[in-house]
Amino acid sequence: MEQIHFKKNDLITITIEDMGSDGEGIGKCQGYPIFVKDAIIGDLVQAKIMKAKKNYAYGKLEKVLKPSSFRVEPKCAFHRQCGGCQIQAMSYEKQLEWKENKIKNNLQRIGGFSKELLDRVMEPIVGMEEPYHYRNKAQYPIGTDKEGKLIAGFYAGRTHSIVANTDCCLGPKENKIILEYILAFMEKYHIPAYHEQSGEGLVRHVLIRTGFATGEIMVCLVINGKCLPKSKEFVEGLRGLTLEKKIVSISISPNTKNTNVIMGDRAETLWGKSYIEDYIGETKFRISPLSFYQVNPVQTEKLYGLALEYAGLTGKETVWDLYCGIGTISLFLAKKAKQVYGVEIVPQAIEDAKQNARINHIENAEFFVGKAEEVLPKKYEEERIYADVIVVDPPRKGCDEACLNTMVRMQPERIVYVSCDSATLARDLKYLGENGYEVVRGRGVDQFGHSGHVECVVLLSKLHTKQNIEVELKTSEI
Repeated sequence: MEQIHFKKNDLITITIEDMGSDGEGIGKCQGYPIFVKDAIIGDLVQAKIMKAKKNYAYGKLEKVLKPSSFRVEPKCAFHRQCGGCQIQAMSYEKQLEWKENKIKNNLQRIGGFSKELLDRVMEPIVGMEEPYHYRNKAQYPIGTDKEGKLIAGFYAGRTHSIVANTDCCLGPKENKIILEYILAFMEKYHIPAYHEQSGEGLVRHVLIRTGFATGEIMVCLVINGKCLPKSKEFVEGLRGLTLEKKIVSISISPNTKNTNVIMGDRAETLWGKSYIEDYIGETKFRISPLSFYQVNPVQTEKLYGLALEYAGLTGKETVWDLYCGIGTISLFLAKKAKQVYGVEIVPQAIEDAKQNARINHIENAEFFVGKAEEVLPKKYEEERIYADVIVVDPPRKGCDEACLNTMVRMQPERIVYVSCDSATLARDLKYLGENGYEVVRGRGVDQFGHSGHVECVVLLSKLHTKQNIEVELKTSEI
């Protein structure tokens, strides 16, 4: 077959047959794949070639010639410009189906698991009852448009160009009122927005966090300086807003560094508490401006509930929670385990974990700062602390191989793997499968509706074979 040669700006007509990992549509022209952002499965589209490589090309959606039966009218007018909602134009039911298939395809292609096994062990994905207004945290960059008018919004995909939008349909409705007040305040008192190129200006970002269970709101301005002019007037104006939920914490976070990191190293409270509180299930969490906290608490409760179910705790088990963060999963597990040990490399997260244990009166959870592959062997050798169950919830890059090796050496009966990236999950499950563990159950959980992301929980059980008995004997000599 003659090889197709495309060049930039060529117009083509293709049917979208699949979607990539980030939600971009994929169509083929005589077997040559073309990735088209904002196109969805079933669309017949006209696309303009933006970049052509030897084996694939990227195209820009010019026109939907015949819409897919799964295409819906997006709620947000800015969904194509903004980098947050890649698949909002696809029906939510189809989104869930695509995400479920994404997990299975990665487990097959990367992990080497058979379709028959996956059909047997994978359970239906857990979707949202309300896939809008689910985010309890948003960080809005502040800038100016071409006419010099102050704007707040989100960065366009893979750029630092701000799409002006104070009414994101994924965040709480109160955010719009708060942002419009802040822009009006800055306009009134001539407080400039930060300009990345020059390094001048004051207000860089607005952080808004909301406790869905408590109704508490935090507002934090990230500023390119040490103080906020007219801070008294700023606080009085915010407190005077009419909102369904209540602002209880107002702060600033100085950040004078020329960096992509949004928050500064500290936060200074202007009024109210230095934190808000919220619940995941019955567990209370204290959240400061710099704290990590799951952005979708409703789905997080379902996700952690699955992890707890998969762990199969009876009250007699010793559990290790690796990559424990601020202890969210650890505290869930502690209510059903004999003892939980959490490990996290970030010292501030461990301090938050200890504090969260205290405010929930949980005494059977202990936390350590360090790398799991260093902390676990040391605790085993010095204190003979073992593991009946290991739970891991690593970042997107997955587990370090040294960490996986340590888990295998510890020989827990069960491993519960909570993943935010099914590609690295598949890679790690393959390693564990080659070292004495089998996949028993698995389930996707949609934490981020209208985006390409999907979480997954998998239960692995130890295979009691001759090979494993030999591994256990070697482990006991560590």
